[in-house]
Formats: sequence, structure tokens, C-alpha cells
Amino acid sequence: MSGWLRQAVGGLPRQFWFLWTGTLINRLGSFVVLFLSIYLTSDRHFTQSQAGLVLGCYGVGGAIGTMTGGVLADRWGRRPTMLTAQFGASALMLTLGFAHSYWQIAAVTFLLGMFAEGVRPAFSAMMVDVVPEHDRVRAYSLNYWAINLGFALAAVAAGFAAQFDYLLLFVVDAGTTCLTAIITAIFLAETRPARTRTSGVAVPAGGMGTALRDRVFLVYLLLSLASVLVILQHTSTLPLTMLADGLTAATYGAVIAVNGVLIVLGQLFVPKLIEGRDSARVLALAALIIGIGFGLVAVADTAWVFALTVIVWTLGEMLQSPSNAATVAALSPPHLRGRYQGLNSLTWSIGTALAPILGGLLLQKGGDAVLWVGCFGLCAIAAVGQLLSGPARARRTAQRRAEEIALADRELAATATA
Repeated sequence: MSGWLRQAVGGLPRQFWFLWTGTLINRLGSFVVLFLSIYLTSDRHFTQSQAGLVLGCYGVGGAIGTMTGGVLADRWGRRPTMLTAQFGASALMLTLGFAHSYWQIAAVTFLLGMFAEGVRPAFSAMMVDVVPEHDRVRAYSLNYWAINLGFALAAVAAGFAAQFDYLLLFVVDAGTTCLTAIITAIFLAETRPARTRTSGVAVPAGGMGTALRDRVFLVYLLLSLASVLVILQHTSTLPLTMLADGLTAATYGAVIAVNGVLIVLGQLFVPKLIEGRDSARVLALAALIIGIGFGLVAVADTAWVFALTVIVWTLGEMLQSPSNAATVAALSPPHLRGRYQGLNSLTWSIGTALAPILGGLLLQKGGDAVLWVGCFGLCAIAAVGQLLSGPARARRTAQRRAEEIALADRELAATATA
């Protein structure tokens, strides 16, 4: 066990652990988005469609925030972008708790999405900057483990807190976000690669247009979006389905906490499990398992059956998350990491906008069976797409690795000549 622990957590850079700590603290208080659909329908008495549109506002704001955050991470720097986004999100989280009218809530939710999601590209780019390529799957698994340890505890705590006062959810979420920003301000150093000439070697030019013309990367993002649209049903239509079956918000919190508990118990074993395996096959299998898990919700009607479906799709998520992060990092040029990470985060923002709207409409118009069987079908299509596009990604990854080695060699030669 001690040898396994050293393999799992040993040798990672100090700055990674500050990022990891900030992630854990932030996730321990991540109440609002998880319970927003329940809050809007039960406490503010909005319809399911209205609640879906508010969550969609968060996604639209997040889409703008991730694109802006990605550009700022490359131009302005990782650290200042993270600080601005984190402090802004903390203030807006508290503001949302005191908003009452529908349009006030929609507007603040839109702004919250901009700031809360704007931190993602800078955070991800900083992690790629500080963690060597051979350690990235392990680092992403550890970070994902921290996310879900906090998520598991937050889901249960938020379920009980919501029974007393929903405002408490907003206050705690704002406080933990602010604390994460303080950690960023005190302990994290800037990691953005220099934009000017270094040792006489020019950094390659490029911008968002370069990323948007990268067809291999865009095809991968489209396939990822299909899985994201399904995964995000767990915060939008899944709680509505459980409430319709007569279960309570606290029960939903306990059931969804199974996701975090399972990841906490098993995620650190995933790097060893997928080490040396073709990433396209891993991603295809993950998409298929996610689809099966959500498809089974169509026949769920009790808490334990819902928990079983969570176990199934969580196994797919455990395979998908570190493989996705490592794939995006491998496809990203060093000087455009912020933009590539921004586009990757954009898939989640688009998913956050579309998942509750599409899911809410399907649930309202077609019923449970149409929604959840449709989730399985979408994931099955994504799995096939991952297999077909895998060879092109492998060639592009090899090209990026060769470019990085060539640039490093030129820098070394220029330094030796000087």
C-alpha cells in the first residue's frame, strides 16, 4: 500500500499541490449549481422550463467566460485571470442568494457563469505548465479525486442545509470560492510561457484562429460535448425525475453523493488501470458506460435503483475525466494552452446551457423514457466517433511532442551559443 501511495502521489510539483488544495476547498462548498434547479422550482416556484432557462443562462455566461478566460490566460497570465474570476464569482454567488425576481436571478446567474467558468482555462493551463507530460494522467486523476471528495461531502451537506434555509447554500459557496482565491493570491506563481523571444528563439505565433482551425481538436471537442450533454443531466433533469417519483431533495443529495464517494474510493487506481492503453479506446468505453448508466434511469423508481444508475455512469466518468484532460493537454501547443483549454471548457459551458434546456423539454414533452434512452443513444454515437477519430489524434499528439522537443533543442543551442 505504501508503494502504491508513493506511485499515486509522489514526485508531483509543489505548485500542483496548491492547485489541488484550492480545488478541494472550493468543491467542499460547491452547493449552488448542484441544487439550483431544486431551489428554483421548490423555493422560488418556477416551472421546470423556467428553471431550465435559468440554468441555461449560467451556461451561456460560462461559454463567454471560458473563451475570455482562455485568451486572458495566454495574454494576461494564469494567476491574474484566476484571481479576477474567483473573487468575482464569490461576490456574484452571494448576490444570487439575495435575488428574488425571475429576471434578477437570470441576470445574476448569467454573470456568475461568466466568472465561475472563466477560471477553468487558466487553472487547467497552469496545471499543464507545471506537471510534466508523463505525470499528467496521474495529476488529473488526483485533482479529479479532490473535486469529488469535496463534491461527495458537499452534496450531503447541501441536501440537509436546503431543508433549513437555501440562503445558507449561497453563503457557504461564496466563502469557499473566496478562500480559494486567497490561496491563489498567496501561494501560486505565474507560469505563462514568455510571449517574447527567449534566448534568441521566437515563440511560434498564433491565436484563437489557430485553435479554431484545428480540425482534429474540434472533432474531439464535438465528441466530448455529446458525453457532456448526458453527464450534466445529473444536475438538471435527474433531480426533477427523482422529485417526480416522490423522493426528497435530501434523498437526491444522498444518491448523487454516491458519485463522489465511488470516485474517492477508486479514482486513484484508474491511472494504473489505463496506463499504456490506447486513449481512443478508453474514451469510447467511458462514453458507452456513461450512456448505459443514464439509460437505466428510465426504469429507476426507488432511491437504491437511482443509486445503482449513479454507480454505473460514475465508472465511465472515472475513465473519461483524466483521459480527456490528458488528451486536450497533448493536443495543445504550449503558447496556446489557455485558448485550447478555453475551448475545452467551452464544451462544458455549452453543455451547461443546452443540457437543462434540452433535457427539460424532453422530460416535459416526451417523458422519462424518451429522455434517458436518448442519453444512451447519444453516448453510443460518441463512443463510435472516438474510435474512428483516434488515429488522427495520435498523429497530432506525436506532432506536438516533436514540436516541443525541437523548440527545446533550439533554446538549448541558442543558450549554449550565447
